[in-house]
Parts: sequence; structure tokens; C-alpha cells
Amino acid sequence: MKRRKIVIPVVIIAALIIIAASQYPKLYLATGYGAKSMATAVFVAERDPQMVKLTDLNYSIVKYTQSVVDYENKSVTTSFWGLAKQTAVYRKGFGCCLIGDRSADSLRIMSFTPPVNHRDGIWRMAWPNGDVIKDTVYSDIDTAKLKSAIDAAFDNSSEYKKRTAAVVVVYKGELVAEKYDKALGITPDTRIWGWSMSKSLMNAMAGVLSKQGKLDVKAVAPVPEWQKDRRRDITINDLMHMSSGLKWDEDYSDVSSATNMLYRSADCYKVAIDVPYQKKPGTEWKYSSGTSNILSGIMRILIGNDQIYHEFLYRELFNKIGVSSMILETDAAGNFVGSSYGYASARDWARFGLLYYNDGVWKGDTILPKGWVAYTRTPASASKGEYGAQFWLNKSMTLPDAPEDLFACEGHRGQNVFIIPSRNLVVVRLGFSEEGFKSNEFLKGILAAIKKD
Repeated sequence: MKRRKIVIPVVIIAALIIIAASQYPKLYLATGYGAKSMATAVFVAERDPQMVKLTDLNYSIVKYTQSVVDYENKSVTTSFWGLAKQTAVYRKGFGCCLIGDRSADSLRIMSFTPPVNHRDGIWRMAWPNGDVIKDTVYSDIDTAKLKSAIDAAFDNSSEYKKRTAAVVVVYKGELVAEKYDKALGITPDTRIWGWSMSKSLMNAMAGVLSKQGKLDVKAVAPVPEWQKDRRRDITINDLMHMSSGLKWDEDYSDVSSATNMLYRSADCYKVAIDVPYQKKPGTEWKYSSGTSNILSGIMRILIGNDQIYHEFLYRELFNKIGVSSMILETDAAGNFVGSSYGYASARDWARFGLLYYNDGVWKGDTILPKGWVAYTRTPASASKGEYGAQFWLNKSMTLPDAPEDLFACEGHRGQNVFIIPSRNLVVVRLGFSEEGFKSNEFLKGILAAIKKD
């Protein structure tokens, strides 16, 4: 009996140790997410840490992490009750990144000044180049219905389920309605995380490079590490359509390709290109944040100059379409994290959507080459009409009450830029959850408020 009494506790303790050891790596995912999210929210978006804890970090295991903000050194260290500590640092121009196995001081000295249009006289210009909203009245808009549809996207005082932060509606190129959750500290100027909407920024960057003759989507991906195995046949087009055939694991609930890339590595591009071959390129569609970061790294190679690379989106895109708040952060190695780390105000996300609504042309300036938006909206062959080139599609009617021609930037926790050419609409919804928010119902309400041409 005594031996049994001794054995049982030992077995239980051993079992607990095994469970703890198996789960411990997951803690780094939570602390990495917490440190990176808090750092950017505080030092890039200039938000209150307590509000960030309530909104951005109040879910899953992340809610149990503790973050310490160091304002003097512009860094955040996050732990899980003292365990699995991770630190993110802010660098001017580059945003925030996890330090990984690098020293915080070596990263802090890296900075650059983005060539952005600051808020001066330009912002007294009319929308969309500036922030002056016209008092345009459209007889085909039922303003009461539109207001009701927008209000319904937000929580009332007795609930906290939809967690919508901002909504912007653009009709025929004019901003006709917007709303922000002021109780959460959100204003028209607040930068909000786009998450996977950042993938669509990679589409735009590729489009501009294509126009300049520096990128050919039909070409084989110029990744030196792939040239000695079957990955050498992967084209840029395969990557654009997430049909590379690479063995990628997009699982955020466990240690995976995606979580290792974002929360355990200093070099997202390297993690992504190290993924092995699985299937013939073009035969399978698989959603992969890794492909967007491979594209980011490829474009860095094609540009061939880091100063030009880091300034590229600002000079060739953002400044030309009146976007001042957008920042696409880099990892510690200097690669744009094109899968996930784009931040901008709701109005600026709307401007980005408006560029695609206008077929890549902005006030007579051809930003994207002719035919690029059509290419963007061409479905990946194995996606069943759900996905184009770094944009989501509605050809499979995933949103049954929205038109088939809708295409969209979409991101984690319900970030959306819906572009609906047939209804002359660009609709932005940004928030901190999608559990209580239903995109189809939201769009149904917006569409019901606007008469068809």
C-alpha cells in the first residue's frame, strides 16, 4: 500500500511535467503576440496600454500574459507569469519587432525617416487626397438606413461582442459615412492593425514593380535556396495566388510554420523559404502567410537596395494616394512583414481600397499597370473562386447577400476592406473581434441603404 501511495503521486507529477513541457513552447506564442501587439499599439498607434489590454489582448491565452511598457527605451516585455519572456522594440520608420535572439540595443540603433506627406496644407484638400469631406447628398442613398446599418455594426452600452472600432463607407469615390468607437479611444486618426490585409499591400508593391519592368509574375521565383530542388519551379504567380505547393502550416493555436515565423524568428523571409516542397505548384490552393513574406523578400532582392526597398511603398504608393498614416513594419532582419504588420487609419485603408475600385488609377495617375486589378481578381485555379492574388474574392458567394464581383482585403479579428465595383462602394470595417460581428449581415444592411444604378 505504501509503495502504491508513493507511486501514484510520482506518476501524477511526471504526467504534469510532461504536459507542462509539451505546452511550454505555446507560451512563447502568447508572449510574442502580446509583446509585439502592445509595442506597436503604444509606440506606433499611440494608444493607451490599458485599453490595448482590454481590446487587442483580451482573448485566448494571451489575456493571461503580463506586459511591461518601457517608455524610455521604447520597448515592451511580456511574460506568462514570469515565464517565456519576449521583448519587442520600437525603431523609427520600421515600427516594432520582436528581438528574438538579437540584442535590443543592436535593433534600436536601426532607424530611417519614411518620406511621408505630413499633416500640413494637403489635408485641407477635399477627400480623398485630403481630409475635407464634401457635403455631397446622393438621392440614391437612404441616409437613415445607412446610419442604422453602421450603428448595428457597433456594440451598444450593454454588450461587448462585436468589438467594431471603425467603419468607413465610400460611395462613388466620396466618403459618405463613418463612425468610430470613441469609448475605446478610436478616432479618424487612429492607426489600426490590418493583420492579413497587409497581404494586399504586397499585391500593390508587386504591381508597381511590374509596371516598372522589375517584376514578371510569370517568372520563376528568384530564391537561390530553391534552385537545387523541386521548389525551383515555383513562379511568382504561384506565390501571388498562394498555390506554391509548399508544405505550410497556418495554425495559430499551436506551434506551426506561421507562429514560428511571426513569434519565434527574427527573419520571416528565411523561415518561409525554408519550408519544404509538398505538391506540384499550381495544383493546390493553401492559405499561407509565408507566401506573402516570401514575396516581400523577393521584392527586396529585385529592388537590390535596402534604402529604396524601405522607402518604396511610401514613395510609389502611399504618398501618391493621400495615405499618411500607413506603416508596414519590418522584422528584425529588415524584411517587410507583408503577411501581417500593416497599420493605418480607417480612412487610409479606405483610400487603399479606392485605388483598386478605380482600377489602379488615382486622379489620372496610373499607379498600378493596366490589367493589374483584373489579374488581382482572377481566382487561383484551385481556390474555388475564393481567392485571387493576395485578395479575397466572392465568386463562390461566401458572402451570399453581397455581389459576386466583391473583392476584399481581409485580416485577423475582422479587419476588412470590401470593394464592390457594381455598387460603387468601398466599405471598411476594423475591429478587435469577429466572433459577434457578421460581415454578410453588415454588408446586407449597407447595400440595402443604397439603390442600384
